[in-house]
Amino acid sequence: MGVATADAIYGCVAAFGLTAISGFLLAQKFWLSAIGGAFLCWLGLKTLLSHPGNRPADVPAGSLAIAYTSTLGLTLTNPATILAFVAIFAGLGLAASASYTEAALVVLGVVIGSAFWWGVLALGADWLGRRAGPRLLRAINAAAGASILAFGVVQLASVVRLAWLGV
Repeated sequence: MGVATADAIYGCVAAFGLTAISGFLLAQKFWLSAIGGAFLCWLGLKTLLSHPGNRPADVPAGSLAIAYTSTLGLTLTNPATILAFVAIFAGLGLAASASYTEAALVVLGVVIGSAFWWGVLALGADWLGRRAGPRLLRAINAAAGASILAFGVVQLASVVRLAWLGV
């Protein structure tokens, strides 16, 4: 739901043409990219080195809030998200001619679609986790951790490139 909330925020920024906010976010691209890349590297290493448990973890009530907040923060630190929404909405013709009602309906569709997608993905992962053995879960952790770490490294490399070029 954190990702869906971030999608809603960026969808609103793009759909309602809040150029001051989108301009601010794009101006902070360096820091948002650096924070997001560092977080991805940390998350990738943590996932890569983790060993799956034999049973589902007990989730304290506070953990859901932490999970929501961390996914919201991670998604908000990805400047490509706002650029994607601006490009998609411009391609749909919403940037210039949409009414507030049309923009709100599109954002509502984004929220519903994003929440549905991430809900299905989480349920599928839970289903797989309950049926897979420890060796398969460890292999999945290793592949996911290496992928997340690679994305973090690429993100940080783009930050270094931006700093090197003085952009």
